[in-house]
Amino acid sequence: MWLEVVRDAAIVLLALESVVVGVLLALTLAQVRKLVRLLREEIAPMLDSAGETLDTVSGTATFVSRSVVSPLIKASSYTAGTLQALRSLLFIGRKVGRHVSDERDDGSSDRQ
Repeated sequence: MWLEVVRDAAIVLLALESVVVGVLLALTLAQVRKLVRLLREEIAPMLDSAGETLDTVSGTATFVSRSVVSPLIKASSYTAGTLQALRSLLFIGRKVGRHVSDERDDGSSDRQ
């Protein structure tokens, strides 16, 4: 007899548990729908705005690169090239000057 009572109580508890799980599942579904709506209505426009901002920043960086940085790099490279060319020419001039002065020194010592 007591086994039948326990069985009936277990059936009732399982039925109540199924109802509670169903209600919680429905609440979870409602929360997921709210989240999807939030994502569509608020997050998507924010992402679009962020994309537009990224395009603007990219355009600005390209403009600054073309109009400021590139000319500075060219001027710097021309300056560096010119300085190196002058150093090379002056070094060659020094070498030639040394050879001429060395020959003069050698020739004058032979005559004495």
